[in-house]
Amino acid sequence: MIYRLICLFLLVATQALAVDTCHGETACNLGERSYHVLEPDGWDGETPLPVLLHFHGWARQGDVVVNHQRIAGATKLRGVLLVAPNGLGKSWDFWTSDTGDVPFADRVLEDVAKRYPVDPDRIYVSGYSFGGAMAWRYVCQSGNDVAALLAVAGSIRQTEDCPEAPREARHVHGLSDTVMDFPYGANGDTTYPVALWREKYNCNGGTPRGDWSVRPFLTLSRVEWADCAQGQVVLDTHPGGHFIPHGWIGRQLDELLGRTPTYP
Repeated sequence: MIYRLICLFLLVATQALAVDTCHGETACNLGERSYHVLEPDGWDGETPLPVLLHFHGWARQGDVVVNHQRIAGATKLRGVLLVAPNGLGKSWDFWTSDTGDVPFADRVLEDVAKRYPVDPDRIYVSGYSFGGAMAWRYVCQSGNDVAALLAVAGSIRQTEDCPEAPREARHVHGLSDTVMDFPYGANGDTTYPVALWREKYNCNGGTPRGDWSVRPFLTLSRVEWADCAQGQVVLDTHPGGHFIPHGWIGRQLDELLGRTPTYP
């Protein structure tokens, strides 16, 4: 009997330890769902952390995100806590406002704040492909406390009526994307992918900020809307297809955090 009690105690203690030490590929359980979290390099264990909540692409999970060089590679070097929720069926329900994934993401951020000292003024929301669309949906429904949207190659309809909004919206999309098609506007307007936020923020005309690149094989062109009643909008486009451009997430974080842009 005593032996069995000791074994039971050790089992419970081990399970509790697993819950408390979820990190990287070891998921944090949250009810019937879960998410992944990755601390930045060199964190002292006390300083409040900016957070990047990143939604994975279709047929993926958060373990991919925390091992992805173009995502985790950027957050680890910039003192940012990476949080990667797991979608049901490895996907996201972003099509309408009636989705359980927005309140789930709210719960994820609440749980993260119980585990880590979080900087509430520096919550960034990102995603790629279907995850990019989910990032748009999340900030559309629950974005008033979000510092910036960082969306890659995925969005929602530009005619959506969003009750909330982040303080800033940044989006990148390939002109040749045929997976989540580049959303050209009337007469081939290449600024249409951020029409929703330009209207939401009541922005005036955009300003071209020129081309930039971190790898010689891909050049991105930037347009910025800073003359807005609230917030600002940044759009980067490139001639390529459906992927996360090298250095894009890192550059956005550098700019948002007041750092000199570097690569990686």
